Amino acid sequence: MNCKLKDDNTRGAQERPCVGNSLFTIYYSPFPPHHSLFSIILLVACHLSLVTALSVATAVGGQGAENAVRYETSHESMGTVFTVAVYGRDRTFLSEVVEEAFEAVDRLDEQMSNYKPQSELSTINRTAASRPVVVEPELFHLLEISVGRSEETDGAFDITVGPLMKSWGFFRGRGRLPTQAEISQVLKGVGYQHLKLDAARRTVRFDAEGVELDLGGIAKGYAVDRAVDVLRSNGITSALVSSGMSSIYALGSPPGSHGWKITLRDPYDAHKAGDVFHLQNYSLSTSGSYEKFLKIAGKNYCHIMNPHTGWPVDNMLSALVLAPTGTDTDGRSAGFFVMGVERTRKYLAVHPNLAAVFYIPNGDPPKYKRVQLRSDSYSIPPDSIVEIDR
Repeated sequence: MNCKLKDDNTRGAQERPCVGNSLFTIYYSPFPPHHSLFSIILLVACHLSLVTALSVATAVGGQGAENAVRYETSHESMGTVFTVAVYGRDRTFLSEVVEEAFEAVDRLDEQMSNYKPQSELSTINRTAASRPVVVEPELFHLLEISVGRSEETDGAFDITVGPLMKSWGFFRGRGRLPTQAEISQVLKGVGYQHLKLDAARRTVRFDAEGVELDLGGIAKGYAVDRAVDVLRSNGITSALVSSGMSSIYALGSPPGSHGWKITLRDPYDAHKAGDVFHLQNYSLSTSGSYEKFLKIAGKNYCHIMNPHTGWPVDNMLSALVLAPTGTDTDGRSAGFFVMGVERTRKYLAVHPNLAAVFYIPNGDPPKYKRVQLRSDSYSIPPDSIVEIDR
């Protein structure tokens, strides 16, 4: 059975095919330009779970704030829209640095996309089942991180889940309900254990046919970190970098503000706030069931797969992770979404300096339960801000 993917950013959302490049609709609050605060709500089509309110202070207060200028722009890459809002003294300089950051993201997209036949990742997917493939150092490092993340989560996060995404129709085009026999066949090639990394030779090999890598669950957070590296190397100390609704990094704070203000949407209503975060020099990633899903015979199937069962995760609305970098948070949000609250609680008992927030169905919509967790051993760097308003 075939079905269109559905994007539920607003109530009464229309069914439509999911496209590779998400679009930003930007809404400005009704405050006049001289008001001390204004909000930008970023709504992203066909992507993950967060609707972010970036409450940005204008240049009032703070040392030198009266001379600060703000520059913001967006750029399509990695099948989504990256946005950078940055403060500095010279608009032309800021635009040049942000363009350099986007170029760094594009280089990663050219290398790590499984949508582009010429990418290094696509070459690996075509050949690694037949022979070891030498991998460029940066990509090899990300594969090592990904395998480590899979081991830590007992496979809840897994970069070999791509064939399942294709079976369910989440890879290009329309969704469909596969048969259990088809799922069972695909599962023979799913599992991070099929990925054999040789650090000495810097090679990757698959030990089974049908294995494919999909870095969509971690590459965007990694790309956010690389973009932030570019900003920092050019002396930027105040910026917000987002990869669609997947991952966000808050560099410094806006002039005169206590961190960047980021609002997590209510899981049942994109126009209502769930949690409000104040972040400085910290990252946030989220995975949710209500942005991209199939609706078949009246039942919603979210796009986040359980790699063990081959079926979309049920009974979870969203999972959010807070950590020092986008590479730390991206991947873990999807892994925690699959693991659920109690398995995540056990994970956090032995993995330090992480915080998580879950939204879980609790009766009929719009009722849900909120669960907040953090590592048993928890501290943040002295130059960071991590605060949650309720």
